[in-house]
Amino acid sequence: MSDLHADALASLRSWRAPDGPGSPDRERQEALRARFVAHLEHTADGMWRSSYPDHLTAGALVVDESGERVLLNLHRKARRWFAFGGHAEPGDRTLAGVAAREAREESGIPDLRLLPEPVQLDEHPVPFCDPRGEVHHLDVRYVAVAPAAAREVASEESLDVRWWPVDALPELEPGMVALVGLARALVG
Repeated sequence: MSDLHADALASLRSWRAPDGPGSPDRERQEALRARFVAHLEHTADGMWRSSYPDHLTAGALVVDESGERVLLNLHRKARRWFAFGGHAEPGDRTLAGVAAREAREESGIPDLRLLPEPVQLDEHPVPFCDPRGEVHHLDVRYVAVAPAAAREVASEESLDVRWWPVDALPELEPGMVALVGLARALVG
């Protein structure tokens, strides 16, 4: 078992969904946590793209220091607004490290402060991730705080990167809306 796999398994075994305003449905979050843990317990390459049709991904919603704005990217392939995230890469040693690296790379902000615990789990189908067919991303989501002077830069994976006031968001999937609420409760 790799260090990354062991860290992800330990992190998910001990994780509990946040409670309070903006919290997602705890029952659904617990079911996802159990699914992710079982996946890692039974799939040696469960952290990698080679794990088909399911594999773990990690990412972060970037917020400003006040919690009043979120930085989203218009994903090049999906053509929808999302938080930052993606696949584990060689050299990643922790699940939080995957989320932090993805957020830095895709936002262009090198000095993000990642909150240490995941805030949300999500499972979603992705039709364009693997030539074998549709996969399911078992996504572990964190929150990252950008410093006041941060300057975002779109990566090649994004058509656009933009700050949005939390009360004037673009059309988002329900899970992303819940993630914004969780981030706001943690940071604001």
